[in-house]
Amino acid sequence: MKVKDTLNLGKTKFPMRGNLPNKEAEWQQAWEENKIYEKRQKLNEGKPTFELLDGPPFANGDIHMGHALNKVSKDIIIRYHSMNGFRSPYVPGWDTHGLPIEQQLAKKGVKRKEISMSEYRKMCRDFAEGEIKKQMAGFKRLGVSADWDHPYITYQPEFEKEEVKVFGEMVNKGYIYRGKKPVYWSPSSESTLAEAEIEYKDVKSPSIFVAFKVRDGKDLLDNDTSFIIWTTTPWTMPSNEAICVNPKFNYSLINADGKKYVVAEERISFLQEKLGWENVEILKTFKGAELEGLTATHPFYDRESLLILGNTLHWMMVLD
Repeated sequence: MKVKDTLNLGKTKFPMRGNLPNKEAEWQQAWEENKIYEKRQKLNEGKPTFELLDGPPFANGDIHMGHALNKVSKDIIIRYHSMNGFRSPYVPGWDTHGLPIEQQLAKKGVKRKEISMSEYRKMCRDFAEGEIKKQMAGFKRLGVSADWDHPYITYQPEFEKEEVKVFGEMVNKGYIYRGKKPVYWSPSSESTLAEAEIEYKDVKSPSIFVAFKVRDGKDLLDNDTSFIIWTTTPWTMPSNEAICVNPKFNYSLINADGKKYVVAEERISFLQEKLGWENVEILKTFKGAELEGLTATHPFYDRESLLILGNTLHWMMVLD
């Protein structure tokens, strides 16, 4: 007699092993076939709504741990509110524009400049469509409950129409204006870059002191005087347009070894040691606010650099 035959064990239909890799796929298929998501939405129809905006992933590769953390976290939040009586729809989306997709095509050997723009755009769209299907299957496999049959995709005309509509409303409300700001450009990708995409190498760079000769001192300074600035980015000097001073700081006109300079009062002794001046005489002192509107001559171009005011911690800085 075998030992197992002497045991009075309960009878159950549960298997001895969980076998989750297979069982989970069966459960998820049953959820889809029985339209569990749709039934949940119908159950809470007319109740208070909780909406969670799905910031869309790029359609440019297999899902990874970042995707899993994002989608599972949102799924937990949606299910929690749904079980607490809220109408809580979850519409997934995909971003199908921009450099990430173009880079994937480049890795596959597509040479953008050797084909027409319309053909290239179609290749980008076809690639994105394939990646959406792949990622959607991955998200479903994670057990995420969503309206998978009606996602929003940024290349859809109806989505682009809504974008233009919202932009028009922003224009009408005065939220859109034209200004100036630095835009990062990638020569290799031939595209602009967001600030978050910029990575700086950890390198040491030289700093320099530069003398800007006074061009228009407006009865405050003579033209034989120079402003001394300090910059940690000397390679930007060619694009210099202005010199910024703090309106509350005291600045002094000094005679250093026979030459006249304007420097921050508190930096005189530092500069004397740093630049090796032997004899320094303070001729007069004034607030930075009095320097506003004066002009100087660019150190190696024949153009003006305007003196402007700013709440800078530096004693005098160069603006490029």
